[in-house]
Amino acid sequence: TRFLMRMRLTPDCSKMLISTSSGYLLILHDLDLTKSLEVGSYPILRARRTTSSSGVSPRNSLEVLTPEVPGERDRGNCITSLQLHPKGWATLLRCSSNTDDQEWTCVYEFQEGAPVRLVSPRCSLRLTHYIEEANVGRGYIKELCFSPDGRMISSPHGYGIRLLGFDKQCSELVDCLPKEASPLRVIRSLYSHKDVVLTTKFSPTHCQIASGCLSGRVSLYQPKF
Repeated sequence: TRFLMRMRLTPDCSKMLISTSSGYLLILHDLDLTKSLEVGSYPILRARRTTSSSGVSPRNSLEVLTPEVPGERDRGNCITSLQLHPKGWATLLRCSSNTDDQEWTCVYEFQEGAPVRLVSPRCSLRLTHYIEEANVGRGYIKELCFSPDGRMISSPHGYGIRLLGFDKQCSELVDCLPKEASPLRVIRSLYSHKDVVLTTKFSPTHCQIASGCLSGRVSLYQPKF
């Protein structure tokens, strides 16, 4: 895939998501790794899921999307970071404009099933939450992540990180899905670096989070109970 940036599998391995620096998100549906994954073999499903005459979607169906990004409707963007919700409910993207003057963190809910009217395009992803990021460290990729339970997002923000939630109570995504895209809530901001933070990660087993900056320093945080 040209301009490949990131690739992720959903927890049940039913989908493969591929992001590109040209702003496209590719989704392989009903993934079957025993079949050819050559580009020429993809059944192309541009911006909608379709079904065959038997009512069953073909394996390895490719959907090509240009995810909606706030403030970038009239300009291209680069999808630099891609993560999946630990329960497979959503995908998390970090996007930057082609001119590198804006950065966004966006959450997209997976919408399953075929469209009600097959003549109407139906996108498999719907933008539910977003937040604009600090436009610091232009040209560098910032890696963000979900918490192990999927209730929080940790995102690099300038010389630190921000812990983000779908609401102030850190509710589950499925319990606070908005009808229209809404801003992510800042739960806490943590700044301990002297250089631009490029990556952050929750521990899968402990109440701990790490962040790493451009100069090579790694910081570890844990809550005070």
